Amino acid sequence: MDSDFKAISELQKYLAAGCRVENVQPPAIASDAEINIVTVTVVCPDGNKHIIRAYKDEARALREFVRLKR
Repeated sequence: MDSDFKAISELQKYLAAGCRVENVQPPAIASDAEINIVTVTVVCPDGNKHIIRAYKDEARALREFVRLKR
C-alpha cells in the first residue's frame, strides 16, 4: 500500500539517502479526521531541504508512515 503513493516513495528515497524528517504539518497530534493536506519537510546531510506534500488519502498514509518511522 505505501509504495502506491508517490509522496511515500519520495520520502523513502530521501530517508535512504540519510535525510531526516524535520517537520510535519499539521502536527502528528492533530485529528486524522481533519487531515486533507500534509506537508513534510526533509533535511538532508548536505543541508538541502525538500518539501513533500500529499492530499486526502495519501496525506493520511504519509502522516502514518512518518509516525511509524520516528
